[in-house]
Amino acid sequence: MRRRGTKVAAIAVAAVMGSVLTGCGDDSGSTGAKDGASPSAGRSGGGQDRSATAVRTAYEKTAEAESARMTIRTKLAAEGETITSDGKGVLDLDEGDSVMTVTAQGESIEQRVVDEVLYQKAQGQNAPGGKPWIKIDLQKVAARQGVNDQRIGDPAQTVAYAKAITDKDVTEVGTEKVDGVDTTHYRVSVDVTELPGGDRMREQLGPTLPMQVWLDDEGRLRRQQVDMTVKAPASASAKPDGGAMPQQLKMSTVMEFSDFGAEVDAEAPPAGQVADMTDKALQQSRQQG
Repeated sequence: MRRRGTKVAAIAVAAVMGSVLTGCGDDSGSTGAKDGASPSAGRSGGGQDRSATAVRTAYEKTAEAESARMTIRTKLAAEGETITSDGKGVLDLDEGDSVMTVTAQGESIEQRVVDEVLYQKAQGQNAPGGKPWIKIDLQKVAARQGVNDQRIGDPAQTVAYAKAITDKDVTEVGTEKVDGVDTTHYRVSVDVTELPGGDRMREQLGPTLPMQVWLDDEGRLRRQQVDMTVKAPASASAKPDGGAMPQQLKMSTVMEFSDFGAEVDAEAPPAGQVADMTDKALQQSRQQG
């Protein structure tokens, strides 16, 4: 059971981080071109300015589609152990709701995000109290992480990420195909101190958040890749069971978007079938931070 708990926790972390990074990338690393202009190949002067504009406006252009199919591949590595997960489903680009299936090491979890609450159901397993679903309030988790008074996925929040990107933060790599679609590939480096919760992010991620994005001819995000090393806070010295906390966690996340306009039918499970694990998640966050 302990091994299974570790895997489920890793999947949950990947899911939550995927939500956070979608917000970051859609604003800071999303993809988009200037209205009336396709991405340009220049890497200095006007070309670099156009590249930065494309990335800064990517969330808005992607959100105009209202919904899309999404895949997310995540690899977590710590203390010589690596856990990979793959998720696929549909995402409401306006509200942030989603329906996905996440698989890690042969174990699948049905996952929904509805009104900023994460619901998960593991196949063949029950949550505390014999209930089939667990839930975590992402808004409360975000507040604990220093992102207060902002809806996750709210366009107003994503503007903050977009404003953090300057012309020098974006480099155009070239043109590539993503799932058969022509795209322009950019590298982006965001100053984390300019982001909501930036001081905490700098402590754990370092001064910059590096990512790569691939934008289609309409300036929409087709792929986003983030590779980061997350350092444990100085206060996170021990696990509840007395073992040492990992000093750092390496994480690679790749998200791809397709089938824009796909139908999203995200509904919360019946309340009687759900165990609320938000307090436990917040307790673990306090122990780590």
